Amino acid sequence: MTLLSIRDLCVDYLAQDRTVRAVDRFSLDIPKGESFGIVGESGSGKSTLILALMGLLSKRKALVTGSALLDGADLIAMSEDERRAVRWKKMSIVFQNAMNSFSPVHRIGKMMQDIYFAHCPDSAKAERRTRMEELLGLVGLPPRVCDLYPHELSGGMMQRVNIALSLMFNPELLIMDEATTALDVVTQTQILKEIAQLEEKLDITRVMVTHDISVVASSCENVVVMYAGRCLEVGSVKTVLTKPAHPYTKGLIGGFPAEDEEGSDEEKRPLTSIPGTLPDLGAVPAGCIFEPRCDQSADACKSASVNLASLDDGRKVRCRRYGG
Repeated sequence: MTLLSIRDLCVDYLAQDRTVRAVDRFSLDIPKGESFGIVGESGSGKSTLILALMGLLSKRKALVTGSALLDGADLIAMSEDERRAVRWKKMSIVFQNAMNSFSPVHRIGKMMQDIYFAHCPDSAKAERRTRMEELLGLVGLPPRVCDLYPHELSGGMMQRVNIALSLMFNPELLIMDEATTALDVVTQTQILKEIAQLEEKLDITRVMVTHDISVVASSCENVVVMYAGRCLEVGSVKTVLTKPAHPYTKGLIGGFPAEDEEGSDEEKRPLTSIPGTLPDLGAVPAGCIFEPRCDQSADACKSASVNLASLDDGRKVRCRRYGG
């Protein structure tokens, strides 16, 4: 069963002298109960895509077109009142910087209860307090955290509070936008493990946005590779990250250390980088968007547009070599 179906989603940032397309004809089906990782360089359109789905982009500065059906309801066409009814209850988000999510002069429990009260105004104070303690317990935090201020918590504890908030009304879809980037490796591993347990326990579908391929490899079932606002490759983590088809995916993987194999005498794979920089989204090339940086480009790549092509192993790739 498909929980979220995105079709031809475009996001254009509006400036005085030109229009910049940050997300270009993005399409994706996310089945219920599965986890998707969205990876790519900074500036590839990952966060813009998520903000468009959440309805958090300014209508004066961004034009969003296309459709995104969540249980049949189009998130893009919704009014603001309809979005408020969907946020928290059907879909929620965990942002990158935990410390910026809370008021420094209010206690954690007070802020959590205010959010609960906004959606359940008839709830009693004791009910709200009980629910807050339940949520903190889900992410491994004691009830006393309700009475603390944000500055009294570590970064890992703050991110756990953010995750607890996102689970307040048992949403079907949980979006995590670079939610573990600022954490140390040990804390990141612990939180990712807890998230996986919560998904199974609460039957949550997760979308994780990150530039860290290792996070996707260790915590997601599927992966979407984005570049300059376009999807270049999508498929299972096992297939895409072990046998990448697109040159850009290969380049991203080459920039991360290979996992050590016990007893292996082989030399470690040297790290590589992708030459060049992201294109100017206000003046993208006519052909393949990645062609200027691709080490396998041909003359046809410079002029012919490229579409996603389906491969026999179930993945999709936007590359001329696969008939796109």
